[in-house]
Amino acid sequence: MRIAKDEKGFSLIELLVVVVIIGIVAALAVPALRKGLRSAENGTTFATLRSISSTQVQCFSQKNRFCTLPEIQDMMRNSIGTTTGDTVVRGRYVFEMTPLAPTPADLREGYTVSAVRNVTDDVVYRYELTQSGRIQKILPLGAVED
Repeated sequence: MRIAKDEKGFSLIELLVVVVIIGIVAALAVPALRKGLRSAENGTTFATLRSISSTQVQCFSQKNRFCTLPEIQDMMRNSIGTTTGDTVVRGRYVFEMTPLAPTPADLREGYTVSAVRNVTDDVVYRYELTQSGRIQKILPLGAVED
């Protein structure tokens, strides 16, 4: 077997080192990317709850009661998400009122809208909005966000 001095290319060791380095970089980057995506999704949900709150103020001044989620969805021109019965789905979050199908009498007293992100093998997030306009982070256990 003859080995030429002009032969060009990478040795097997060099290729393995490059593959290992790429693997390490990917192992560090993927969790950071997931965290960034989750933060962006949570920020969008928080902004949606703020929009729901301001729309509820408008609804109360017009109807002398707060609105259900489908009514808010209509008032906001379906910008919250996809209406499914009495709930609204936006991305990985499900928005629902408590009680699920409130009566007009219930809506004169107040409302609670919750946004829940429950994805298998991931952190469960839950935010709640009340008629006071305050958005509270329930899960994961943490501080109140205004």
